Amino acid sequence: MAAEWKQKCDSEWALGANGVPMPDGVDWKYVCEKKPFERNLLQNPSPYGVSHKTPPPEHPVTGVPPPIDQPPRFEPDGNFSGWSTSTEVLPYDTSGIPPGVVICHLPQHRWFSLEQRVDLKAEGLWDQVLDEFQPEIVIEDWYEESQLHKNIYVLEVKLLGADGKTVIKEHTCSPEEDLECYSHTWKKVSHVFSNYGPGVRYIHFLHKLKNQFMVEFFNTKVTDSSLVIKVTKSV
Repeated sequence: MAAEWKQKCDSEWALGANGVPMPDGVDWKYVCEKKPFERNLLQNPSPYGVSHKTPPPEHPVTGVPPPIDQPPRFEPDGNFSGWSTSTEVLPYDTSGIPPGVVICHLPQHRWFSLEQRVDLKAEGLWDQVLDEFQPEIVIEDWYEESQLHKNIYVLEVKLLGADGKTVIKEHTCSPEEDLECYSHTWKKVSHVFSNYGPGVRYIHFLHKLKNQFMVEFFNTKVTDSSLVIKVTKSV
C-alpha cells in the first residue's frame, strides 16, 4: 500500500522526473493528502475580502468626524483569521511645518502588521526534499496603492530552521511610492527563493500596511497573498 501512495505522488507531481528524492521512509499517504506542491500554503490569503482582479474600492473623503457618541476608528475591517495582527503607532511628522504655524489636524499613521508561520513538514514536505532538492519557494503579494504616504507597504519573508528562530534566508521589500501623480490600483510584489541551503523547516511571512487617521480613518489593503512550493529548482 505504501508503494501505491508513493506512485500516486510521483504521478501527480512528476517527482522522479524532476529529480526529487523519494525515500521509502516517507509517509507518502500523508504527502498525497496534504498536497504540499503547487498550492498556496498561506491561510486566508485575502483578509479584506477583495481581489486584485478588480480595482480597489474607492474611499470617499467626507471630512466629517464620527458622531460624538461613537469612538474614532483606528483599526481596519476584515476577517483576519489565520493571521497574527499588531499595530504600531508612529509619531506625528512635523518636519515640513514652519515655526509658528498653527495646525488644526495632522495625519496620524500606524503600521498594521499581518503575519503567519508555515510549518513545511506539517504541510507534507519531508527532510530530503527540503535539504537536498531545495525546491523553489515562490512568494507573491498585492497591495493597494493608497497614496497615504510614500512608504505604505513592507514585506518580510524569512526561511527558518528547525528551531523556528534561525534565519537561513530572508527577503525584504519596502517600495517607495510616487505621490506626484495620483494612481489607485493594485501593485504586485513577488520573489523566488532558490538554492537557500539545507535546514529550512518553517517560513515566516509578514507584511505591514500603513493606515492613517485624520478626522477619518483610511487604510491600505492587501490581497491574494501566496506562498507556493514548486516541483522545480534552480540549477
